[in-house]
Amino acid sequence: MRFIYPLLCVLLLSSTVTVSTPVVPLVAHGEDVADGQYPFAVSLSMPKITRPDGSTYASACSAGLVARRWIISAGHCFHDGARNPVSGPPRYQVVATVGQATLSGTGGQRVEVVDVVQREDVDIALARLASPVRGITPLGITPLPPAAGDLVRLTGWGSRDSEAELGHRPDRLQTGLWEVGALDDSHLYMSGRYPARDTSACPFDSGAPVFRRGLLGNPVLVATEISGPDCPHDQPETTARTDVLAGWIWSHIGA
Repeated sequence: MRFIYPLLCVLLLSSTVTVSTPVVPLVAHGEDVADGQYPFAVSLSMPKITRPDGSTYASACSAGLVARRWIISAGHCFHDGARNPVSGPPRYQVVATVGQATLSGTGGQRVEVVDVVQREDVDIALARLASPVRGITPLGITPLPPAAGDLVRLTGWGSRDSEAELGHRPDRLQTGLWEVGALDDSHLYMSGRYPARDTSACPFDSGAPVFRRGLLGNPVLVATEISGPDCPHDQPETTARTDVLAGWIWSHIGA
């Protein structure tokens, strides 16, 4: 995932932290994330998912670190092999990589997901890690909702086009700015604004964190990516609001 105002928001948000495979909706027409930026962005790797017919495939998603042992992502990233979201221990290996800006790099922390907590009313899930992540400040959680017209940032590990092939992903984490449009009780709809009007989420961006600068200057979570039209596109993305889930999130991560 206005040009005087967007430029100001780019400067503010970028300084926050030094902040056929089945389709699982990089960022099309985004920009590279520098080493050390947004270390709370999580890459999820699923090397072997078994379908009901016994065949297997590899997949990936994006996520955000919300506590030392907890990440948040799209619920459909954790399923039973038949695309039905499930809670509990993952039905296949899920490896979270935190704290590096490239898929091929080193220096990040790789931790397996050992438990998943799904929401039944919206496509979002919390996932517990086997061991705590160290030295990385998680995203903040806020009950304060965004407003229509706000600019928010997304960081994702997906493709640059609508081809749902792992090889279409760039090596480096991508980011961009979106404008908040409509909100309903569970969802936030947002459209790409920077670097381009068709900056958009793509396959494997599912679960990517959408965030903004909080009242204390730290990055706070606004939503997580669910889906959108084939990318690149200039239409709204559908994301799951996290402000309305703040109490639920805190109850699990222990904040």
